Amino acid sequence: MSQIDAAWGAGPDAAYETLAERFRPLFARIREGAISRELNRELPLEQIRWLKESGFTALRVPQAYGGSGASLPQLFNLLIELGEADSNLVQAIRGHLGFVEGVLVSRQPARRERWLARLGRGQLVGPAWSEVGEVARGRFGTRLEPHGQGWRLFGSKFYTTGTLYSEWVDVGVSGSDGEIFAVTVAREAPGVQVLDDWNGFGQTLTASGTAHFDQVAVDEADINREQRFGYAPAFFQLVHLATLAGLGRALSGEVAQAVANRTRTYSNGNADRAGQDPQVLQVVGRLRGAAYTSGAITLKNAEALQRAHAAQLGEDETAATQAVAIAELEVAQAQSIVMDLILNATTTLFDALGASATLRPLGLDRFWRNARTLSSHNPRIYKERIVGDYAVNGTAPPEQWRIGVA
Repeated sequence: MSQIDAAWGAGPDAAYETLAERFRPLFARIREGAISRELNRELPLEQIRWLKESGFTALRVPQAYGGSGASLPQLFNLLIELGEADSNLVQAIRGHLGFVEGVLVSRQPARRERWLARLGRGQLVGPAWSEVGEVARGRFGTRLEPHGQGWRLFGSKFYTTGTLYSEWVDVGVSGSDGEIFAVTVAREAPGVQVLDDWNGFGQTLTASGTAHFDQVAVDEADINREQRFGYAPAFFQLVHLATLAGLGRALSGEVAQAVANRTRTYSNGNADRAGQDPQVLQVVGRLRGAAYTSGAITLKNAEALQRAHAAQLGEDETAATQAVAIAELEVAQAQSIVMDLILNATTTLFDALGASATLRPLGLDRFWRNARTLSSHNPRIYKERIVGDYAVNGTAPPEQWRIGVA
């Protein structure tokens, strides 16, 4: 069924349906076991492999290197569809998708050639940037030290989302002069240890735990001193919004099916079947409206990212800076709205059903847990302030931001 026929609205362009049809059978397979994986905490190793083998992880890679050459609106619309199948999988490849984006806009031809070939073959790159503890804001405790003709990597990271599923690890480090840059090492390299110790109450299958690096050998060619692509903050945040939009579709669909199947009704209700009760139908309609609106907003944001991407590939730095700022503002304006819509939906859904909807085997609680976890990233209160400062004072949003101790 096309996106239009499903009443989710048109895709980003005329070619979208042809692209999406390649992956919809895969999404259906992924969704079949989503509740069971959630209840039993079964890591989606097989499902990640399916995404790699299908070419999904190489969507943005040019066709000449084995990818699909998809646009950003096409990518984000597909992420919504994948999020409907299993929100864990979208977040698990979030760092990889950002790495791909950085390679696409890299000004280093050798880096582009080396990595596009690997990415086109389906190889995954996981992130290792965030650190916990008393790390100075804007710095990393992870360090790179000279060793003979090469380098050695030392340190530990947390929130290494998806790295357990990846062939490579992209590691943020601080230089002796305070410069922040990245090194990429093989996940199976000696001295690399990636742990499955993520203990958050939501998004439990994203492998967002710890990674240790103990004297890991690093070649000069694997050191990347380019700054992160300008629209990285907006890009990474929009992945979360796409995940939430997909989660909204999933919960609205599951609740609608549960209402359709429900035979028990209350004596003080409005009909002999829940599926005929106008108040219950109103709740289901509200859930679907939240999912629809979230998806439409996400797709509109993706258009702004596409403009920022095109500008960053150009030679006009002023135009690129402006396009990046606008993309950041558009996503920031959407952040609280989408989060409120989906968080409210994850609670309201229980109004359409009886107390039996709280039984664990149904897994309906996963929607709130996952949405709440996703909505805790990149605090939205700051994004609202940034948008307000722009509207009132014309202040541009801040560039790449970091977390740590002042």
